[in-house]
Amino acid sequence: MSAAVGFLGLGTMGSGMAARLLESGAEVRVWNRGKDPVAELVAKGAVEAPEARDALAADISFSMLANDAAVDAVLSSEHLTAGTTHVNMASISPKFATRLQDRFEKAGVRYAAAPVLGRPAVAAAGQLNILAAGPADVLEAAKPYFELMGKQTWHFGETPSIANSIKALCNYILIQAHQALGETIAMAERLEVDPGLFVELLNSTFVGGPAYTVYGPIIATQSYTPAAFTMTLGRKDLDLAEQVAEATGTHVASLPALKAVYERALEEGFADYDWSAIAEVTRRDLLK
Repeated sequence: MSAAVGFLGLGTMGSGMAARLLESGAEVRVWNRGKDPVAELVAKGAVEAPEARDALAADISFSMLANDAAVDAVLSSEHLTAGTTHVNMASISPKFATRLQDRFEKAGVRYAAAPVLGRPAVAAAGQLNILAAGPADVLEAAKPYFELMGKQTWHFGETPSIANSIKALCNYILIQAHQALGETIAMAERLEVDPGLFVELLNSTFVGGPAYTVYGPIIATQSYTPAAFTMTLGRKDLDLAEQVAEATGTHVASLPALKAVYERALEEGFADYDWSAIAEVTRRDLLK
């Protein structure tokens, strides 16, 4: 592996991912706007990068930032070092992803996108699914680090923005699952059926997979805090799915309804709750 690896963005996901990179044996340079997560990783053996450009100057670097605006600011042209490699693991819009690729090419930096599927505990355990797209040599250089952070890497060709679009589609399906769970659990409650029993039925029979086994109990017990992924971030990802629909000329019938539910949830004070709390909009309506 390379002599130095950088990691930028130490939120609930990034901290666990960066911690996994410490097992590479390389010098891991970490940067974050807030310093508490940096101190925690330095205590585990990481090296603090005083500025974003210091982490990006490593032979290969990774970033896990919140949104387009954060990525735009941190991965700015003046922070880049020619001859290095960077892998952006954030969920960003396809349009911005294309502009970002151009920015890296002009700066002489090799670039790929690799957003991930998984919650913070999954990241900490190195069990993420990694959705990767970019030049073959970049993905090959990143492969040993992907193997530390994830259980499987899915390849979607050489155009980085495709990986960002696929991540948006995956999150759109999760949002639909949250809504389906919210509607059916609310109706089960009106029938005076224990919501936990109803979710157990779903997960034990014809509905399986993390979308239901993870979020079903959260919705049934209304355990939305602390949030692993907030409502605000979920609303951002719904916008990303809409952009993919527009770019591909696809009519998505359920999108307007889901946007309306999200707006209600945000208006009713759920911004900092887990994104599955959109279920409470339907629950409140049906339980009136």
